[in-house]
Amino acid sequence: MRGMHMLCGAVMALIVWTGAALASDLPAPEGPVLLHVTGEISVTNQDGAAAFDLDLLRGIGAQTIETTTIWTDGVQTFEGVPLHDLTKALGITGSALRATAVNDYAVDIPLADAVPGGAFLAFARNGRPMSVRDKGPLWVIYPYDSAPRYQAEIYYARSIWQLDRIEVLP
Repeated sequence: MRGMHMLCGAVMALIVWTGAALASDLPAPEGPVLLHVTGEISVTNQDGAAAFDLDLLRGIGAQTIETTTIWTDGVQTFEGVPLHDLTKALGITGSALRATAVNDYAVDIPLADAVPGGAFLAFARNGRPMSVRDKGPLWVIYPYDSAPRYQAEIYYARSIWQLDRIEVLP
């Protein structure tokens, strides 16, 4: 019986240690921070928040998509991270993402938009990083050309640019 208690204790310690390791698996940013994520997240690297530089965002799994937008001319190539992948990487469990821009403009994006093939967090357009003057450092876009439902005012309104912070709402 004592051996069973010791084994259970060792397994519980391993589970607790693994959970603690996962909660701090995100390395600290080494370059300029482009995005702060706070709120209902389980993976952090700064006082209960997750701070991302460009390399950390790319490390989530950078992808490219091509789409037209109502703000640009012609098909654009965006490089960035699917919002779905960001939410998975941070263990997000909330109901919505309050996305806020450099000028404090904010929109709420339902977590339901963070699905494969859905909302996309772009950090480059047509092969170039986006400056604040050019809708950067980050721009939430949708694959507008991939599904007619994304060509609607509700998705255009959620397409916040100059994004620099996200608060995950409960």
